[in-house]
Formats: sequence, C-alpha cells, structure tokens
Amino acid sequence: MQSYIQSAEEILKKNDLGSYTVPTHGLYPFQWNWDSCLTALGQFHFNEARAWREIETLMAHQWDDGMVPHIIFHKEDDGYFPGPDVWATGRKVPTSGITQPAVAGFAVNRLYERAKDKALAGEMVRALLPKIHKWHQWFFRCRDPQGTGLVAIIHPWESGRDNSVDWDVPFSRVPTDGVLPFQRRDTQHANPDHRPTQAQYERYIWLVQLFRSLKWDNMALRDNSPFRIVDPGFNAILLRSCSDVAKLAAEVGLDDIAAESRSFAQKGTLAMDALWDDDFGQYICFDRAANELIKSPSISGILAAFADIPAGRSKALAERVMRLSSRCTYAVASHDPAGEGFDASRYWRGPVWLIVNYMIADGLRRAGQTDVAEKIKHDSLELIEKGGFRNTMIL
Repeated sequence: MQSYIQSAEEILKKNDLGSYTVPTHGLYPFQWNWDSCLTALGQFHFNEARAWREIETLMAHQWDDGMVPHIIFHKEDDGYFPGPDVWATGRKVPTSGITQPAVAGFAVNRLYERAKDKALAGEMVRALLPKIHKWHQWFFRCRDPQGTGLVAIIHPWESGRDNSVDWDVPFSRVPTDGVLPFQRRDTQHANPDHRPTQAQYERYIWLVQLFRSLKWDNMALRDNSPFRIVDPGFNAILLRSCSDVAKLAAEVGLDDIAAESRSFAQKGTLAMDALWDDDFGQYICFDRAANELIKSPSISGILAAFADIPAGRSKALAERVMRLSSRCTYAVASHDPAGEGFDASRYWRGPVWLIVNYMIADGLRRAGQTDVAEKIKHDSLELIEKGGFRNTMIL
C-alpha cells in the first residue's frame, strides 16, 4: 500500500502547476472541474493547504449566474481541442461554457472532516460553501425547469462519461451538418481505438457551436439543446454534495444554506426512484427530450449508490455489482458486458474507471454494504498493481 501512496503522490506533484493540477499531461493540459475536486482529496495526504487551494482556484472561476465550468484555460496550449477559441465564452480567463458533476461539496466536506489544520479548514469552508451552494442553486434553476428535483445534462461532456452507450439513441438526434472543420488532438495522445469516434466528436462540436450561437445564455441552452438527459449518477453526485453541504453548513452556522441544501437533497432522493429499473436491478437514464427512459445498463445507475438512497436500493445495487463481477475480471465495468454496445476497450463503454469505483464503494460502505465495497477496493488495487495509475483500466 505504501508504494501505491508514494506513486500517487509523485504523479500529483508532477501534474501540479502551482494553483491547479492537470489531469494528464498532453491529453488534458488544463484544469478540469471534477478532476480538480477529486485531486484535492489526494493532495490532502501530503499537503493540506495545497488541497484547499485546488478547489479555491476552481471556484474562483465561477460564472456570475452560479455555473462552474468544466474546463478553465489558465494558459495557452494548442495540444487540446476544443480550445478557448472554439468555446468563445468571453471570460477574462477563458473557460468552457458547460459544467461537470458537482463533486465539490462532497470534497470540501471530506477535507473538513479529516483536516488537521482546523483553523484553515474553517476559513476555507466559510469561503467556499456559499459559492458551492450558488452552483447547486444554478443546477436546480437552470437544469430542472419543472421542479422535479432532478437535473438534466445538455452535453455528454457534462456527465464525465463522454461516449457512454447511454447516449447512443439520444445523441443520434444531434445533427452534424454545419460543423466547421476541426482537427482532434486527443487521438495524438491516446489510442484512437479507446477514444470516442469521429461521428461522436462531430456531434460534441455541433452542440458547442449551437451553445456559442446562443451566447452562452444558460436558460436558452437548456431550452434549445436536443440532448437533455437526467443521468442518475450525475444527480447522485449532486445530491450527495447537497447533503454534505447541508451538514457542513449547519456545523459552521450557515443556517440558510443548510436548510435549502437539505431540501434539495431530500426532494431529489425521492425523485430518483422514478429512474429505477427492475429488469436491470439498477437506476437508468431518462431522456427529457423524448420523454422516455433509456434502457441502457451503464455504470451511472450503480453510481447512484453515492447518494443517500433507500437501504433496499443500496442492497440491490450491491447485488448488481456482484452480478456484473461474474461477467468480467474486475469490478465495476462501465457498461454491462452482456449489454448492447459493450466495448471492453473504448473509454466509457466497458473499461473500469477508478474514480467511479471510489464513489460507488464509498456510497455502499455508508449504506452498510461493506463486503461489496471491499470487493471494489480490492479489485481497484489489483488494477493499479497491474496497470499503474491510469484514467481507465481494461476489464
């Protein structure tokens, strides 16, 4: 275990650019939203102040309406596409115009719980919680127009699961006509057979061009995107963060934030049950544009365990993990190996992702499903031993 910790520390230090950390040199040369928050949890183990700085830097680039962008382009680097010239969001420090899973509330709560420097932790919590809560308010105002308690993503990149099988049908409705010529950079740094396809990339860029034409007005983006998906994993992360913010805000005397955050978490958790699928024994996505559930058994429906879902659902998800584990070598596959569209090599269509394993295991352990949580931890460590620290691990 000590060798793993030392290796992880070396990687984080190598990727540290002072006030923010890049996920991967070359492939991802800027600051990414949820990567930064989860990176901070690792940095905490060797530099507590640096961990707080990571999240502080991210939240410093929050938009006026509350949205926290998924990429911050702190400096020029032509090794990534689409760069700031494609997004053209007009920010002083360029950013993208879409968001990512709202894991910041969870990360801040965990840093606070484990803090050795309580004075610093208290100072940072009081500075960061109002910003994180403003982001949560933005989600429910701009991505849940009917007040259901669950929010929708409007671009696959927002989910963090760029090329999931979940998107195949709804994404087919996104046109590709009018997409300006572009040159991908990701396939220069990674095996093209592992990355999203060219057809998928053209649709990603079509959406970016649409949003840019709408001048990044978040209400207009929500109403005009042909891709509007309620993702259970995405919502689980948001709801867990709301719950953690409620607890933390109450502890530091931010009572209004605590009350509204608690309300968000409670309403959303109840609404999650509409996404449950008995056939798969897990949650599934809902397509708001088509007004129908997406019958696709991806990792997102198991990531729902990260939220405070009912005990019976947590137990069912633990059983689901074990069933999936019988079909592959390591838990947890990003798509059911028996499901249509499964691909053992391509990004989010099969390979195991350690960050998602971490969140699933955390949620199951909180729900008392410790044996399955330990199974996920054991498999994750075996994958690290076999392949090192990588974004994805092949089954």
